[in-house]
Amino acid sequence: MMILPSATPSEITPAGVRTALLLREEIALLDLRHEAEFATGHPLFAANMTAGRIALEAEARLPRKDVPIVVYDNGEGLVSAARESLARLGYVNVRELAGGLKAWAASGYELFQDVNSYAKAFGELVESRRHTPSLPAEDVAALISSGADIAILDVRRFDEYATMNIPGSVSVPGAELVLRAAKAAPDPATTIVVNCAGRTRSIIGTQSLINAGVPNKVVALRNGTIGWTLARHTLEHGANRRGAIGTFDGAANNARDVAYRAGVRRLGAPDFAALEAQAGRTLYRFDVRDAEEYAAGHLKGFRHYAGGQLVQEIDMAAPVRGARIVLTDDKGIRADMTASWLAQMSWEVYVLDGGYDGSLETGAPAMVPKPDPAQRYRRPYEGTDVSAEKMQAYLDWEFGLVEQLRRDGTHGFFVI
Repeated sequence: MMILPSATPSEITPAGVRTALLLREEIALLDLRHEAEFATGHPLFAANMTAGRIALEAEARLPRKDVPIVVYDNGEGLVSAARESLARLGYVNVRELAGGLKAWAASGYELFQDVNSYAKAFGELVESRRHTPSLPAEDVAALISSGADIAILDVRRFDEYATMNIPGSVSVPGAELVLRAAKAAPDPATTIVVNCAGRTRSIIGTQSLINAGVPNKVVALRNGTIGWTLARHTLEHGANRRGAIGTFDGAANNARDVAYRAGVRRLGAPDFAALEAQAGRTLYRFDVRDAEEYAAGHLKGFRHYAGGQLVQEIDMAAPVRGARIVLTDDKGIRADMTASWLAQMSWEVYVLDGGYDGSLETGAPAMVPKPDPAQRYRRPYEGTDVSAEKMQAYLDWEFGLVEQLRRDGTHGFFVI
């Protein structure tokens, strides 16, 4: 078990946390504030776990009771009660960030705004290094008006899509793209336009199709529904079009090759059993299919987390930086593509082969009660009543993330 360098037996300095991150040691750096305060600024790999929700969230998000945990606030006095809550649940290696968030900033270390910040920063890095193609809203609107041969695929969660979407688009959540693109655009001459609400998921989705070798031309809708709204185009509401399964030739093999090139390793049942037996490491197990498939039958011990959202929300799903991740998917493609991105985000990630021909558990994914809306951070890309100024400020922040990653220096990301 790793013992982090400390200022006192119950504390660790900001420098000690940074060292653990640089050395890829396991560490859960927990920000105890409400999400709205967390979004004002936090270390890159901090995960938000509001002090009052530890009893609801900790055991699912922190599966190993002796994992090194570091908690902090910004002077609100949340640490003592949080440590007591974690101790009652059996966590035995909990320390306080000496001086809290103020000490982190005073040490000259970066503070990242917003939520899911490191996934968003990674998305910007992907676009910067791969020059992921995109079109502005004006160009996509012109293609729609002219009746051009295009298919617009919305990669957000279905509930986000149903709230507001680009007219004529079809819901194909992130990790489903390579599995469903050929059904949505069976003619290789059709141009596929990938959109989300802002930038990250459309960049990752577009690059996923390109990496997997889809024969179609693929572009992202630059800046997503935010860009569409800022360009004063109308959004559709209440749509329920869902993309069906249909793969292009070679999709499964190509997806596996993408995962291989990213350094993803594959496990059979004996390998997986050996990995599970290594109790000194944190292991996350995620089923990346859609919720209906998961409910119909899933492998024991695997939590549901749809693949595209897992990449976007990995800090929420797996707050222990340096942990191991195993993904499962009865069709393989979604796990391979999701794993390829997590590996590039410097996770030790595996894909479990097979297992679905044996005994499966049934039942809907476990749901955790949602926090008080008053304490939740309102994303500038959700809903239909966000001001243009806030939308533009959000985009401006995203554009600066690559440089902020460089200054921070702890990420370890690479792009294939």
